[in-house]
Amino acid sequence: MSKPKLIVFASGTPTGGGSGFKNLVFASRRNILRAEIAAVVSNYEKGGVSKLAERLKIPFVYFPAPWTAEHYQKIVRRFDAEFAALSGWLKLVSGLNPKKTFNIHPAPLPSFGGPGMYGRYVHEAVLKAYRAGAVKNSAVSMHFVTEKYDEGPVFFFMPVKIMPDDTPETLGKRVNGVEQKFQPVITNLVVQGEISWDGEHKDSLRVPSGYRYLPGF
Repeated sequence: MSKPKLIVFASGTPTGGGSGFKNLVFASRRNILRAEIAAVVSNYEKGGVSKLAERLKIPFVYFPAPWTAEHYQKIVRRFDAEFAALSGWLKLVSGLNPKKTFNIHPAPLPSFGGPGMYGRYVHEAVLKAYRAGAVKNSAVSMHFVTEKYDEGPVFFFMPVKIMPDDTPETLGKRVNGVEQKFQPVITNLVVQGEISWDGEHKDSLRVPSGYRYLPGF
């Protein structure tokens, strides 16, 4: 029985990044994630994701500007990918099927989403809110992707403890550890159709029986 094809969009950095992509590849090879990683896409031609893809023997796509619907669709069609996972992809997505495109976000949604809320910036915003008494925890969120940043329905939310002496770097490391633990398992639920929605109405979100009782959801 063939596995669904999953394409990963992961910006990484000019010199590193791509840990989520690597995690998904390893999970696929161990059959924790029952999907074929068809390719990985980055906006850095010779960056960390490109080097990882070469090492892991996964097809790599360099995707420079403009990030238009036509170009997104062309890449997905080229690999006949049924699903698209954003894992550290920092560009606005358009033109892809919102029922089959999803993202992992290193902070609580919807409070800490939108343009500019990524990497150090989002952790700084969460810590500022924590020190003002507005939040008690950070979180890892996963959501379906629409054509507005971080506004699709959230289907996974796991709180991450904030320490009083946290910096953006220490908080980010702790959040990334939670991402690494849960991303493959939750991604598998999506590609197997156990988590879904109709692509238009947030209240159409469907999750497995009992899933909402996972810690923090």
